Amino acid sequence: MNIVGEIQLSVDSRIVILTGAGISRESGLATFRDPDGIWARVRIEDVATPEAFARDPERVHAFYNARRKGLLDAAVTPNAAHLALALLEAEWPGEVLLVTQNIDDLHERAGSANLIHMHGELLKARCLACGSASAWRQEMTGESRCPSCGETGSLRVDVVWFGEMPYEMARIERALGDCGLFVSIGTSGNVYPAAGFVAEAHHRAGAHCMELNLEPSDGASLFDAARYGPATEVVPGFVEDLLKAVR
Repeated sequence: MNIVGEIQLSVDSRIVILTGAGISRESGLATFRDPDGIWARVRIEDVATPEAFARDPERVHAFYNARRKGLLDAAVTPNAAHLALALLEAEWPGEVLLVTQNIDDLHERAGSANLIHMHGELLKARCLACGSASAWRQEMTGESRCPSCGETGSLRVDVVWFGEMPYEMARIERALGDCGLFVSIGTSGNVYPAAGFVAEAHHRAGAHCMELNLEPSDGASLFDAARYGPATEVVPGFVEDLLKAVR
């Protein structure tokens, strides 16, 4: 049935949503690839690779400590786009799977539960000695002790660095192969494997694909339809249009 003017969709279809840094920008968090983004100020090779951590762990710890402190600032809260996606998950009759490239916890704070952090989480630590992941909200240093095994000096932030495999790819690929709607929100469209999700959803599932973004992404031509503008405006409007069919 015609759910939104741009797409045809059954009300029990699975929806897969990919979110990127653009959805958290309006909550006060910096993006990565904009001209004034994080990677314009800090070299990837210095803070976001396994080699960087092996070479200078304290520098890498300091970079993520600063980002963790920023995320925990009381002024940083979920915005209307995060809240709208949580509402969609709660009210849509079919499954809504949210896959985020973001390492913040704003989707969880907004109420999303069926969620994959494909690039890891800033508020978790991973132990290189025992492999466990633990909640971590304080500063991390070379003297920090693993909560699971007690080893000192073995912790790193639980984020996926360049050269590492994103988390839960098998689950993501299964969902992309069986969805009726794929929505990309606030992404640049030039970071793989996430940039390839739209083609995978198209070819494997015949899904309708929608881009919601501040401006066209690098992969904009691959989508069936798009809405452009601030996430806090276009995402709630799109979700409201979807939910009109089931209310």
